[in-house]
Amino acid sequence: MARVKRGVTKHQRHKKVLKLAKGFRGAKSKLYRPANEQVMKSLAYAYAHRKDKKGDFRKLWIARINAASRLNGLSYSRMMNGLKKAGVSINRKMLADLAIHDAAAFTELVNVAKTQLSAK
Repeated sequence: MARVKRGVTKHQRHKKVLKLAKGFRGAKSKLYRPANEQVMKSLAYAYAHRKDKKGDFRKLWIARINAASRLNGLSYSRMMNGLKKAGVSINRKMLADLAIHDAAAFTELVNVAKTQLSAK
């Protein structure tokens, strides 16, 4: 069997990893082995945190909706329950945006939820 020399392939692989490691501190951006370790870890973190970001934004929206609905005399859970009973299907992202940028419209939604809850 013929002998395989890997000089070119190895050099290309090292260049690819070092390019990804640009900006890392110390040897992690200059030497292949520590750079490769850090690049693999960084890619794993990036993958996991792309998933976490969805939950983080949802938590932020819920906190904003809760704060705005409490200003109107209703807790978050009771407001969401009232909106659901009223058949209002608006997602949390849009509710949070309304709470910040259009307080009057948000107040109307809170009133819809309140009337639905009081009409037991």
